[in-house]
Amino acid sequence: MIKGFKEFILRGNVLDLAVAVVIGAAFSTVVTALVEKVFNPLIGALFNANSLATAFPVVIPTSSGGHATLYFGAVIAALINFLIVAVIIYFVFVMPINVFKERAAARKAAGVPEAEDVPATELDLLAEIRDLLARAPEDTTGGKHQG
Repeated sequence: MIKGFKEFILRGNVLDLAVAVVIGAAFSTVVTALVEKVFNPLIGALFNANSLATAFPVVIPTSSGGHATLYFGAVIAALINFLIVAVIIYFVFVMPINVFKERAAARKAAGVPEAEDVPATELDLLAEIRDLLARAPEDTTGGKHQG
């Protein structure tokens, strides 16, 4: 059971996913700080509120004589946060990956062979040199330089 779990964890996809989650969490805190500390106060100032999160309050009376306050500005702030994250993820990750996939598909359709990931061995290089020498035209000078 432990061996199977170890193989599962050490797979590339799981490690990539773990890295993505950590980077995503860090990225989310940056965007949240940007929205809460920059955008919310700026937009809130336009509507005479301390921040967007406290803008557009709707007070609803309750049956016990009190009131409940709905802050629609907080929903708008969350939407702005979401849109910023979505736009950045699209332009930083999704669009470049799509361009890469399109180029790879175009190369494949054109018949361009993919580069090999494995470097050539010494034996492969020697065989290639031998083949090139075998295809070279015969030297008619007998090895002497004609000047």
